[in-house]
Amino acid sequence: MDELLEQFLIEGPELVQQAGDALLALERRPEDSALVDSAFRAVHTLKGSAGLFDFPPMGLLLHAAEDLLGAIRAGRRAVDRDTVDELVGVIGQTDRWLTAIGSTGALPEDAGAAAARLVATLRARSSDDPAQHGSVETVPSEPEAAWIRTLLASRGDEVPVSGDALVAVRYVPDRNCFFNGDDPLEIARRVPGLAALRVALQDEQPNLAEYDPFACNLVVELLSSASPDEVKAAFRFVPDQVQIVAVAVPATPAEEGQTKRSAPEAASRSLRVDASRIDALAEIVGELVVAKNSLAELATQLAAGLDPRAAAGALADRHAAIDRLVGRLHRAVLGVRLVPMTPLLRRFPRLVRETAASLGKEVELSVEGDDVEVDKSVLDGLFEPLTHLLRNAVDHGVEPAEQRRRAGKPARASLRLAARQAGDHVVIEVSDDGRGIDPATIRRVAAERQVMGSDALDALRDDAVLDLVFRPGFSTASAVTDVSGRGVGMDAVRTAIGRLGGRVALASRPGQGTTVRLTLPVNLVLAKVLMVSCAGETYGVPMDSVVATTRIAPDRLLPVRAGQVFILRDQPVPLLQLADLLHVQETVERQEDRLVLVIRAGPDLVGIGIDGFLGHTDVLLRPMTGLLAAMPGVLGTTILGDGQVMMVLDLAELAR
Repeated sequence: MDELLEQFLIEGPELVQQAGDALLALERRPEDSALVDSAFRAVHTLKGSAGLFDFPPMGLLLHAAEDLLGAIRAGRRAVDRDTVDELVGVIGQTDRWLTAIGSTGALPEDAGAAAARLVATLRARSSDDPAQHGSVETVPSEPEAAWIRTLLASRGDEVPVSGDALVAVRYVPDRNCFFNGDDPLEIARRVPGLAALRVALQDEQPNLAEYDPFACNLVVELLSSASPDEVKAAFRFVPDQVQIVAVAVPATPAEEGQTKRSAPEAASRSLRVDASRIDALAEIVGELVVAKNSLAELATQLAAGLDPRAAAGALADRHAAIDRLVGRLHRAVLGVRLVPMTPLLRRFPRLVRETAASLGKEVELSVEGDDVEVDKSVLDGLFEPLTHLLRNAVDHGVEPAEQRRRAGKPARASLRLAARQAGDHVVIEVSDDGRGIDPATIRRVAAERQVMGSDALDALRDDAVLDLVFRPGFSTASAVTDVSGRGVGMDAVRTAIGRLGGRVALASRPGQGTTVRLTLPVNLVLAKVLMVSCAGETYGVPMDSVVATTRIAPDRLLPVRAGQVFILRDQPVPLLQLADLLHVQETVERQEDRLVLVIRAGPDLVGIGIDGFLGHTDVLLRPMTGLLAAMPGVLGTTILGDGQVMMVLDLAELAR
């Protein structure tokens, strides 16, 4: 079952994407039956896969979507915008549930209610006869839900659940049912997929003096894993005596624990790799075996009295050959971790469409960069920040249609999500043609919030002013309108990108639009670092975060309030000490020239004082785990050649 769930978490998002792409295209080409078929196949496969696990709300919702798509295929329903909206909503909900399953191993607690709302809408569209499904409730009312909870609690761990959802039935036979030829227990026994059964008395304290053995006093309650239609068929002769409810079933503790354990594991272990890359690895391993055998041959020659000088030369040659092979193997393994950005980028057109529709706006998203590849850990960490940026652009950056017309713009706004590779980095841009951000407005709001003094605000360049939106808590509810809401959660975006070793930059022109640029390393595993010493310890700093290294004489340091600055390229640069940032005791006297790393923290330069430079090297970066995973200012650790563990620092985060 673990392998099945892992495969489901791999294939599920692909099927969601297939259905979403087909539905978005169907809105533009409603006469294209191939698109309907594509969406139907994806939903049908998803429904079948969900039925293998204890996710009844997902199965119930996908079953309703399948019915509606089936009606469209059969020509009983036309394709219109409202229908596409509802089906896209189903796909979006399924996508969110898959994400939840991958994170926690279970559906959210509100999955049953969410499924019920969507199913009610879909059922109304999937058939010309609204009453066809009307006898099956999706949300039981109180106090009716009590008997369902009792049944669910009675379901043992050993009872398997299959199909799309469980169906609860409460059968109250007519008092004279025996004279009608009905046998309530036999009717209940014939219900397909019987998962739980409870028989009780209608009148729990009957008057024995008036007891009638020919009057039925039973109440039959049961759970079935069969479809609602199959359950209704079993009670077709007594439809007025039954209540049938489709229910969402929580997993038993044993099932939930097992599912949770198998689902993060699945998320962390799953990686699809092109077969050619595996072949390349196998070829290198074969060459390493040959190189290893050559060492055995050399050992035999040494035992036979090989001249030491000749042996040293042969050993050096073999070492060089193995070193080249290890380098090739290293690059090949890193290449295995590279995955295309296509699956991630293709998720956002549907998200933008849903957000724009909910706000009553018209927005067209263009996506570029399907051929770009990044490390899997980078890809996994990009969805949340990109989701926030796109929603923020639609919600706050893009104007309503009427306002755009008055400004001489098209009513439909343009939103662009583009990815491109630049050397060892990938650059991702989210840009819109909306209202933009006015630096003067940000200055005013920052002064009102007392973010900094008015003199300091006036001295800031416009690009530095824009960077204020990344301050935690800068944009409050009252400031959303003034600054286009760009500060709401933007600090979280910068933090998330920083954890991936990346940087965030913002550019905007009032009335013309805004661009947010993310720059991230293609590969997080291998990093070029500059090694520095501080308080007797060795630390690593990513080379791409260092603007310059310099030596500052004491007479070049200028006091400013409680700190110091120096002039670099006609620009004042504040000086911080790495020992102070790490809260360690300095071991080097400060009378001599200062060794300084110059880094960029947002739009500003900052100098970081250190004790010494120790060279640079390529390292295999291991991210922090466990309790240390949330440690600020640390990108990860690596092991040096002498076995020493070195921490690799995020100086920009430490400086902030």
